[in-house]
Parts: sequence; structure tokens; C-alpha cells
Amino acid sequence: MHFFIGITLAATVAAFARWGGMDRDRSFYPTVMMVIASIYVLFAAIADSPTALVAEGLVGAAFITLAFVGFKRSLWLVVVALAAHGIFDYFHPRAIHNPGVPVWWPDFCMAYDVAAAVFLGWRLRQAKPASNGNAMPSTASGRDV
Repeated sequence: MHFFIGITLAATVAAFARWGGMDRDRSFYPTVMMVIASIYVLFAAIADSPTALVAEGLVGAAFITLAFVGFKRSLWLVVVALAAHGIFDYFHPRAIHNPGVPVWWPDFCMAYDVAAAVFLGWRLRQAKPASNGNAMPSTASGRDV
């Protein structure tokens, strides 16, 4: 059930972002990735676990950095970050002891992350290649999104 909910929520967010034009801005999916990368840190803070907070903070910082670099260079790096975070979700319960993480969260998050990676990859594949190699349409300002 957690997988189904994660995939459904990712599809819903992607559909509304597409329908509303939010995903035309190149910052949309990197921002989603940054929020995703912060949630395990939030769980560690809720549990008041300094050890988990440090571990989750380091991992989260790596994913946030990848999202930022992907925003600046190529949104395909954001696809990689989302998919890699999904893989991380699979291993998370065995890798980091974070008492604040609900037992269902890693499965839900893995499904969401992988589905979001698929949707962004599909969006990039369907768009015309931009002059800088990013396959996203440009905004009215001329900046690639």
C-alpha cells in the first residue's frame, strides 16, 4: 500500500505541476529533491537524536548538493538524484538508525522518489533540446528551464 500511495502522490504532483506550468521552471524538480533530502533530517530532529541528525544531515547535504548542481548544469542530474534517493530509501533502515522515521516511510519515499525520477526523465525526453544541452523549454526570459 505504501508503494501505491507514493507512486500515486508523485504522479499527482507531476500532473498538477505539468498542468499548471510549474514544471516549466527548471527549479521545480531540484526544489522537490531538496525537500525530499531534508525529510530524514526532520525525522531525526523530531526524535531528538543527535547521532541520526548528523548522519541524516550529511546524506541530505549530498543530495541537496546534487540537486543544486543539477539545477545549474543538467536536470538529468536531478533525475539521478531522485532515483539514487529511492535506492537510499531501500537501504536506509539498515544503514542509519533514526528512531523518528515511521516504519512505512522508506517504502513510501522510495516509490515517490523513483516515480518522480521517471516523470522528470519523461519530461526531459519529450522536450526539445535547449542550446546548452538541457532538454527543457525556455521561459519568456530566454533562460532555460
